[in-house]
Amino acid sequence: MKKIAIATLGCKVNQYESASFISSFIETGCEIVPFSSQADVYVINTCAVTGRAGQHSRQLVRRAMKANPDAKLVVTGCYSQMDPQQVLEITENPLCIVGNGYKHLLVETALAESSCDLSMVMGNIGLKHEISPLQVRRFGGRTRAFLRIQDGCNNFCSYCIVPYTRGRSRSVPLQEVLDQAAVFSGEGYREIVITGINVGKYGADLDEDETIYSVFSRLCRDFPDMRFRLSSIEPTEVNDTLLALMTDLPNFMPHLHIPLQSGDDRILQDMNRHYSAKYFTEVINNIHSVLPDAAIGCDILCGFPGEDDTAHLNSIRLIENLPVTYLHVFPYSKRSGTLAAAMKNQVPKQVKEERVRKFRALDRVKRDNFYSRFVSTTQKVLVEQRNRKNKLLQGFSENYLPVKLSGPASLTGDVVSVRISRLKDGELFGSVKKS
Repeated sequence: MKKIAIATLGCKVNQYESASFISSFIETGCEIVPFSSQADVYVINTCAVTGRAGQHSRQLVRRAMKANPDAKLVVTGCYSQMDPQQVLEITENPLCIVGNGYKHLLVETALAESSCDLSMVMGNIGLKHEISPLQVRRFGGRTRAFLRIQDGCNNFCSYCIVPYTRGRSRSVPLQEVLDQAAVFSGEGYREIVITGINVGKYGADLDEDETIYSVFSRLCRDFPDMRFRLSSIEPTEVNDTLLALMTDLPNFMPHLHIPLQSGDDRILQDMNRHYSAKYFTEVINNIHSVLPDAAIGCDILCGFPGEDDTAHLNSIRLIENLPVTYLHVFPYSKRSGTLAAAMKNQVPKQVKEERVRKFRALDRVKRDNFYSRFVSTTQKVLVEQRNRKNKLLQGFSENYLPVKLSGPASLTGDVVSVRISRLKDGELFGSVKKS
């Protein structure tokens, strides 16, 4: 029995893919062990969205080689797709690199007695027309699973390396999506997060006449006891059809994560984002008017080249005045091969860090304002696990409120009615409402 250790960095799509690797390794009789322990095979699913992610990817390669120099090392993901030569130069030990377009061959490659043929498992990701077929049996010990229905991106935002590492938009055929949802349902999962790199483009490459809207309609109706959540969607893809589905389907969770990146029109244009601050404002306000209790998250990218104080303040003021629930804030990271990397007026690191600090402070205010609205209300919470620090159970409400509550471990995996009693230090606490 071979021992396999897997480390995963980055997005929900990577997490889904690693879950597929684990399922396949287990089916072949392998044992999955922690990445910190000795293993026969180490798999690293890397990320390249920021410079820090690339650095962490390199560190994991070195850590694996130190743990067991004789182990087989398999590196995949966006960092290795972007710069395989740099991965090869990290260590003198032989290693395998599996391209993003060939992840369905990873387990076979990892377990093969022969060494890797680099050209066979890499390929040109830009020429891939079909998504790698990857199925998952279980998603760890979670009560919530990610379901990847799409990969790749056609947007080519000027700061983003992803279209070069993931290729063009490709979709999973509808029947395969339904089959995977049925597997998760049969395994006892209570919530599925539908994910992709640009999930709003689902179906455009298929001859099935399906869209992100029709697939959600089908999933919610075919699996009425399952909660469905949308991971992220572009502002240009949030329309009346989507909001009508969220209103009409009780198991389509009222939670949207919508990347803004900048609230300044000049910066948005330089980023190659195809909307204005005014358009974004109208989208958010429309969501709030239709679904006033919905959680709305936004991505913010600080310190894009040419972002002066005025552009930064435009972004701050836009978010201050919008009914946004929370922010994911990142400093701009120069990625070689993107248009933005060659732009003039790169923002100094200390300026980016200060702008990130201000947005994260605004994030805390936004979260507290949203959370406080639900104190003394009853919410349906999916209990996911016990918190190691305070020993309380924790889970998420339908509108993505993180709630801590007391109760027996047997509640894990159940959707329970919780009376929210207080907000303390940014955390919501409650108790199970007795029937």
